[in-house]
Amino acid sequence: MQLPGYASRLRERLLPYRTQISQAAVALVLVAVGLFSYFFLIPAQNFPSGHLIEIPEDSHVGEMGAILEERGVIRSAFIFKAYARLTFQDRSLESGPYVFDKPIGLLTIVHRMSNGEHGIKPARVTLTEGMTVKDMGEALTLAMPDFDTEAFMELASTSEGYLFPDTYFFIPGTKPGEAVERLRARFDERIQTISEEIGASGRSVEEIVVMASLIEREAQSEEDMRMISGILWKRLDSGMLLQVDAVFGYIRGESGYEPTARDLEVDSPYNTYLYEGLPPTPIANPGLTALRAAAVPLESPYFYYLTGRDGLMYYGTTFAEHTRNRELYLD
Repeated sequence: MQLPGYASRLRERLLPYRTQISQAAVALVLVAVGLFSYFFLIPAQNFPSGHLIEIPEDSHVGEMGAILEERGVIRSAFIFKAYARLTFQDRSLESGPYVFDKPIGLLTIVHRMSNGEHGIKPARVTLTEGMTVKDMGEALTLAMPDFDTEAFMELASTSEGYLFPDTYFFIPGTKPGEAVERLRARFDERIQTISEEIGASGRSVEEIVVMASLIEREAQSEEDMRMISGILWKRLDSGMLLQVDAVFGYIRGESGYEPTARDLEVDSPYNTYLYEGLPPTPIANPGLTALRAAAVPLESPYFYYLTGRDGLMYYGTTFAEHTRNRELYLD
């Protein structure tokens, strides 16, 4: 059946328009694809490859986008925010330092931030038993040159003894407050493993930590730690002076300090040659072995001990025996 003449003429008239509409549609698709690629797939022109990009803690998605746009990581903070919200990733975006080693598009950036892929190799830091807050600050700065040692020492000053010595991995750019929180959290976690022993000791956690800090600086092996723990608790309970030499290193702020006769007269509440009882605070950060030794001391007849020139511990029941040990193993 043939179309009426007017229908055929109408089709001929519309044909150019259909072609134009098709071309326009193709153009719109190409523009949309181009815009999508421009904003979502193609990296920004001056992408800061290898630079540290710091996203402050508790930043919301809009603030994150503004920082990324300002640093040249993305082209549009608005599109970053819109895409993150439309894909429900805005609540999982992590703050902190980022390093993008090569130019990448917005889609990949959002994916990495949503999965906490900071692109930074963590710094390995080993904090050993008996370190002070000052020692720990110096060790952290050695591993992370931009770390603020002074801020760490100020924030950690009230946590001496409660920062657990261990091996940690920190992302470069870690703030001092974050480091203190991690070390303190590890202490809270580890102290729980000996909570029964502490409870059975009849001593408070604070007393255990202070005693453990002394033991950590006075002995090496677990057996010697427990032996010295028994001696010091016995002195404390009998009203004797503790006379612990390790406190003088803390007073002077020097690790491994050997006290002189003049030091024994220093008027400090930490001077256990002048003041009875435990020092007012821990003098170092003890490990789990020292903490357990403080909670579970060894009973013995001894009241005195010393470390000989050979590094071994020697014990005495009386002051005369202690004097004899000094002559044999020290003088």
